[in-house]
Amino acid sequence: MFYGTAVWDPWLIVAQIVCFQCLYYLTLGIFMTILVGTRVSRISLVYFFDYATVTASTVTGWCVIASFILSSLAGAGVLLYLIERAKKCLDFSATLYIIHLLICIVYGGWPSSITWWVVNVTGLSVMALLGEYLCIRRELREIPISKFRSRSVSEDKANEDMDEQIPLYRVDNMA
Repeated sequence: MFYGTAVWDPWLIVAQIVCFQCLYYLTLGIFMTILVGTRVSRISLVYFFDYATVTASTVTGWCVIASFILSSLAGAGVLLYLIERAKKCLDFSATLYIIHLLICIVYGGWPSSITWWVVNVTGLSVMALLGEYLCIRRELREIPISKFRSRSVSEDKANEDMDEQIPLYRVDNMA
């Protein structure tokens, strides 16, 4: 992809948003299965979208909180490979959490728990900042140039220069 060109491609942006959202919920599901699934008899969408399950008063609630934070860390890695640009990390992270908020509102109503808001704002911050950091590190890496190629070019040039040199004097039999 050529980043210098300003091409407006809405289908690419929508595809990136859909892929990013799906990968976020996939990683959230994996972490929920590992952390919450061991504590409850049956895991359901309540743990994903109901604000009441994000609580600091129970061990299961802490496991839900840990799942959300760990999935935001994984989301930063997804930003690195899916979005690839540091200046777009905040936009895609905010879009993900706004869509998550809308789904939560449809599923369980307006989140009135302060814990839910703290966890999601923290997750948004972690995902955006870590994603930007990782993307900036990738963007600032040096471009590797093969030493073999540069050496062979310089050796070829040196050999050409030596062939073109005219000797100043010629030593023949000086006798």
